[in-house]
Amino acid sequence: MAHCFVAVPPSRQASRVLAFLLGARRWATAAVLAAAFGAVAAQPTASPQPPGLAAPAAPSGRFEPLVLPGERGVVLQALQRSERVPPLRYRVIVVPGSGCAGLESFADRYFAGLLHAQVLVLHKPGVDPDARTAPADCPHGFVSRDRHSTWLAHARAALRADALSRQGQPALLQLLVGISEGAELLPALAPEVPQLAGLVLIGSSGLDPQEAGALQARRLGAEGDWAALAQIVAGAPPDGVVVQGRSLGYWRDLWHWPLTLPLLRSPWPLLQVWGGDDALVPAVAYTRFEALAALRTAPYCARRIDGADHGLQRHAAGVDGVQQVWVWTEQWARNPAAGLCGPLRLLREQQAPSADGTS
Repeated sequence: MAHCFVAVPPSRQASRVLAFLLGARRWATAAVLAAAFGAVAAQPTASPQPPGLAAPAAPSGRFEPLVLPGERGVVLQALQRSERVPPLRYRVIVVPGSGCAGLESFADRYFAGLLHAQVLVLHKPGVDPDARTAPADCPHGFVSRDRHSTWLAHARAALRADALSRQGQPALLQLLVGISEGAELLPALAPEVPQLAGLVLIGSSGLDPQEAGALQARRLGAEGDWAALAQIVAGAPPDGVVVQGRSLGYWRDLWHWPLTLPLLRSPWPLLQVWGGDDALVPAVAYTRFEALAALRTAPYCARRIDGADHGLQRHAAGVDGVQQVWVWTEQWARNPAAGLCGPLRLLREQQAPSADGTS
């Protein structure tokens, strides 16, 4: 079957064959959010060991809106929250994944397990915190401007402004958390975060996105469609043309975006957590990066949550794996000298690999 170039309106979904390309670029599906709502609401403070923001942080421990400057007059909409339980021990900066929906409606519940942490959530340029737009319905203006290089430039400027606003405040260890596509910005953003103690990848393979996408295409038997998209990406149409629900500028950034080597060379500890039943990123992508990352000079640890999906939800068991990640960061914050991988190392020593459904 011949493949032809078709610029599709951004309001339409990608073809069914390549629908995984958009799906794998989302940080959460509606099902994930629904599961997170129930799981987190049921156990907002259930961490066995209880488990910082640009001033002024919300004293109530609930998320409040914050505007941070990007480049050339662009502003990024962010959310900030103070620690839920004293004492304050650390700060978490979160880079969510793709799409044009904001996190405001569920941030309090999603990050509930971060008890002793201040939290800052950066949205993509053009994303309002209260927006609930489905990925397939993002407006044309957002789709035409959405690409890694633009997002990175504005996020860098925002983090520099955040760091500047915190000068004179007591030093606080910080973690940089990337969720799905958001993890692809972490190595480049890390130098902008003072007192950075480590990187956390949730639902991200760690491989260059083009390589991860090729592995997913092979998994679904869609290598031909992936190759056809590659031809379009390498062709002459301008960056603003939309194909398969994304601008060619987006695809061109993705095709050449480095992630594996920057993560391997990163001097910061790296914690990676992924779901064993992830339908959007194949297991081979995670295991391939895990083998490479074992050679890092900086600490690295990975945890697969068996039965969990891309958003770390185990629906059958009613378990929210994201809250388990926060348990580990909270345990680390109680004893930072043990290292970011300390809680996982202790977990391996204390129980059999399958005892809690993880390995």
